Amino acid sequence: MLYYSRHGATRKLAEHVATGIDSVCGAHARLRTVPPVAAVTQTAAPPVPADGAPFAEPRDLEECAGLALGSPTRFGNMAAPLKHFLDGTSGHWLAGTLAGKPAALFTSTSSLHGGQESTLLSMMLPLLHHGMLIVGLPYTEPELMTTCTGGGPYGASHIARQQGAASIADEERRLAIALGRRLATIAMKLGA
Repeated sequence: MLYYSRHGATRKLAEHVATGIDSVCGAHARLRTVPPVAAVTQTAAPPVPADGAPFAEPRDLEECAGLALGSPTRFGNMAAPLKHFLDGTSGHWLAGTLAGKPAALFTSTSSLHGGQESTLLSMMLPLLHHGMLIVGLPYTEPELMTTCTGGGPYGASHIARQQGAASIADEERRLAIALGRRLATIAMKLGA
């Protein structure tokens, strides 16, 4: 599982997706994040962040059976730190490291109309170039028909409000867990 989180809301959503992954026999979520980026960089980020998940390394992509990818939205797009990391994966693209592996997506926005779907779609593009198989949420998940918060067929989502102030709603949590469970189930079937 690879994500970027600035205020913690996307990280909390990642933890719920991980719960779903871990609920599948034989599957285990490996949480990884990426360092922030800036227009001007004086020093590199430490190799291990002070708290939270470790920073992703190339071997994390090589060893994964499936990938859950998460980002807060930035003007309807994934956040720059995640895009920066993905831009550096051309070696994996050339080697076909991720081809044929399933991938699921999740995002957090500050408002209901903050670009959840477009952010999820923007994260799909590099994964499709890698040859990954996109796993969404089917409408067999009853919360998709009742949620007034986040979640949709493209992936799990959360309306965090400003600075990540809103906690994850029950429907958002259930959909995130369902997404993780679906990703892990498909990864296990493909690996067999």
